[in-house]
Amino acid sequence: MAIDAGTHSEVMLTVSKKRKPFPVGTFITLLILGFGAVLMIAPFLWIISAAFGETTEVFVLPPRWLPHNPSMENFETVFRQVPYHLFMFNSIKLAVIVTIGQLITCSMAAYAFARLQFPGRNVLFVILLSALMIPGQITIVPLFILVRNLGLYNTHLALILPGLVNPFGVFLLRQYFVTIPTELEDAARVDGANVFTIYWRIILPLAGPVLTTLAILTFVGMWNAYFFPLIMINTPELQVITVGLTLLRGQYGAGALGPIAAALAMAIVPVLIVFLLLQKYIIKSVVSTGLKT
Repeated sequence: MAIDAGTHSEVMLTVSKKRKPFPVGTFITLLILGFGAVLMIAPFLWIISAAFGETTEVFVLPPRWLPHNPSMENFETVFRQVPYHLFMFNSIKLAVIVTIGQLITCSMAAYAFARLQFPGRNVLFVILLSALMIPGQITIVPLFILVRNLGLYNTHLALILPGLVNPFGVFLLRQYFVTIPTELEDAARVDGANVFTIYWRIILPLAGPVLTTLAILTFVGMWNAYFFPLIMINTPELQVITVGLTLLRGQYGAGALGPIAAALAMAIVPVLIVFLLLQKYIIKSVVSTGLKT
C-alpha cells in the first residue's frame, strides 16, 4: 500500500512529538539517588560477605565483597559461644508485645484527643507533646527505682510496661484521626452506636495505613533498643539481641569479627522482612496525616 508524502510527514511529526528528550535534571537526580543508595547498601553487603567468609578477609583493603571460600562456620560459632536463639526469641517477643500494646493504648488516647470533648483536652495534649522533648536517659534513674520497688527488675515486664505508651504514637494517630470526616460518626450515632463502637468499627478500620506505620516504627525501635535492656536486665538468658551481641566481642572487644558479622546479618533479617512487607503504608500515612491540627 502506498503512503503519500502528506500522510508520511504527519506520522513522522507525531512520532517526533512523542519522543521527548530525557530531562537533564531528572538524570542528575537519579544519579545522586543511586549514589546515595550504594553508600547505604554497601555496609550491609560487606557484613554479609564477612559473615560467610574467613575472619582474615575482614581486614583486607580494599574490602572484599565476595568471600573466596564461603562457609557457615561463623554462624555455627555464634550459636556455640552465646545463646543466640534466646536473644532472638526475647527480642521478637518484646517487640511484638510492645507493638501490639502501643497500637491499643496510642489509638485510644489519640481517639480521645481527636474526637472527644472534655475539660483540659488541649492542655493535656500540650503536656503530651512536651514529653517528646525529654530524652529517655533523663528518666532512666526514677524509672529504674520504680521498676525495682515494684519487683520487676530483671524481668521482661521492666521493658514491656514502660514501652506500652508512646507520646509520638499518640501524636501520629491523632493527626490522622482528625482527617476522618465527622459525618461518619454522626451517621453511626444516629444508628445507636456508642463511643467505643465508633472507635472500633469506624475509626480503626479507616486508620489502617497509619496503624501499620506506627507498628513498623515501634517494632524497629524495640528491636534496636540497647540502653534500657542493658540497665533493666542482667541475666544473659533474658537479654535482647542488641545487648547479647556485645557478648561476642569478648573482653576488651577482642572477639573474632567473622562471628560478629554473622550475628549482625541474622539480626537484620527480621526487621528487613517487616519493613519490606509493610513499608508502602508509611508513604500513605505520611501523605494523609500532613500537618492538620
